[in-house]
Amino acid sequence: MKILVVDDEKDVQILFQQRFRKEIKNGDLNFMFAFSAEEAIETLQDIEQEAVLILSDINMPGMSGLELLDYIKRHYDTPPPVVMMITAYGDEENRRNAKILGADAFLTKPLDFKSLKDELLKLS
Repeated sequence: MKILVVDDEKDVQILFQQRFRKEIKNGDLNFMFAFSAEEAIETLQDIEQEAVLILSDINMPGMSGLELLDYIKRHYDTPPPVVMMITAYGDEENRRNAKILGADAFLTKPLDFKSLKDELLKLS
């Protein structure tokens, strides 16, 4: 399964590569990384929306994760990728907005990598 992780914090790439080392090595999960919403859109266009699942931070400079979610849900509908929103701010307004825009899940930082791993493997 291809997964696009979108987060403006570049150390997230190392964290995911460490936490999912076995799944990456076995070919169960294939992670791609974008460090802004704009870069994520470019990546999706380059891979012709091969990403099956997108994990996106909400609070990023420039285009926010919620704006990215809205863009994805409007432009990729056959079939739309699963989009899980991630934020350090678990406030109700972000949850409500993410739900209205069509988020498939809402995760709060710090991520529970064991639960996330179980969920991703279930979807793959």
